[in-house]
This record gives sequence, C-alpha cells and structure tokens, in this order.
Amino acid sequence: MAVADNAITLAITGASGAPYAMRLLECLLQQQQQVHLLMSSAARVVFATELDWQLPAAPKAMGDALRSRFNVSETQLQVYGKEQWFSPVASGSAAPKRMIICPCSTGTLSAIACGASNTLLERAADVVIKERGQLIVVPREMPLSALHLENMLKLAQLGVTVMPAAPGFYHQPQSIDDLIDFVVARLLDHLNLEQKLQPRWGYGEES
Repeated sequence: MAVADNAITLAITGASGAPYAMRLLECLLQQQQQVHLLMSSAARVVFATELDWQLPAAPKAMGDALRSRFNVSETQLQVYGKEQWFSPVASGSAAPKRMIICPCSTGTLSAIACGASNTLLERAADVVIKERGQLIVVPREMPLSALHLENMLKLAQLGVTVMPAAPGFYHQPQSIDDLIDFVVARLLDHLNLEQKLQPRWGYGEES
C-alpha cells in the first residue's frame, strides 16, 4: 500500500511549548491530514503543566482521548508508543515523507543529530532523513549552548529545517494565541498547506 500524500508524522517532546503542538495538531486535522502522532513521556508531563491536561500513557487510550477532543477517526489520527517498532513510521517503505517535531527538546535534537534510534520518535526522524524527506524541528530552549548550535548546524547540513519557536511582533499580537498562531502559520507555510492564521508578509492589512 502506498504512503498517502496527506500523511505526516507529528512528534511532541518534553520541551516547553505544548500549546504550539496542540494548535498545530488541530490545524493539520482540520486540513484532513493523516497524522501519525508520537509523544514522549516528558511531553505528557509538559502537557499536564502547560495545558492542565493529563493524557493517558497508553497509546490506545491517548489516541482515544485526542480523537474525541478533535472529533476525528482512527484513520485520520493514529498514536504510537515509543517502542512500537512495527508501526509505519519505523520503516522507509511505509513512513510519511514529512515529519515535524514540535516542540523539539535539545535532548531529542542531540539524539537525531548523532543518529540514535533508541525510541520510535528518534527512529522516525532517522527514517525521514535517510529517505530524504522533509523534517522540521522546532527547538524551544534559551540560551543555546555550543552543543545545541552544533547539533542544529549538523541537521541543517543534512537538509533538516530548523525553526525555533520564536514568534514575531510586527503583526501586533493581542494575545498569547496570536503568538502561537504566528509560529504554527510558519510551520504550515513550510508544509505548503493553506493557512489563514497569519497573512504572508506584504499581503496583510498594513500593505
């Protein structure tokens, strides 16, 4: 069976930035993308802290909770555990050609940069790189050490797009949601998906 053109892997790690991940997931599902979701244990802790949402640890229960929240089918949203090695994202013959890690912890960044595949999330990223697909990482850390910068450079040289969660202010945001949408809009732009969250430069009301 061929990989669906609208298939995408979304990975969520333990860096701060759960609201970015939730908004991005919402937008991908609204655009009828087939999402393969990977979430680390640390990400669940961050979700509880930043969104006050205790997601179940078991992949099936987590998938049920997310599908209920977004009112989508299991076909459209699938959730995998960190050791589900027989899932599609683990193999170059079946994995989606697009993957976003949002937010991306510096630990995950390091693991991917050195080719570690200790978890399904790391393996999925390794697959996208070796298959020359589109991998976007969204680091959320400050300040950045030389190690972080070296890992970002290494990934960028492999064709990975590094997009730090750094919202702009020239659109005069009025709320935290506006700042979240700024980052998510840029991610959707890089996926060549239509978005109305933020106008592209030169096409807004100010032009």
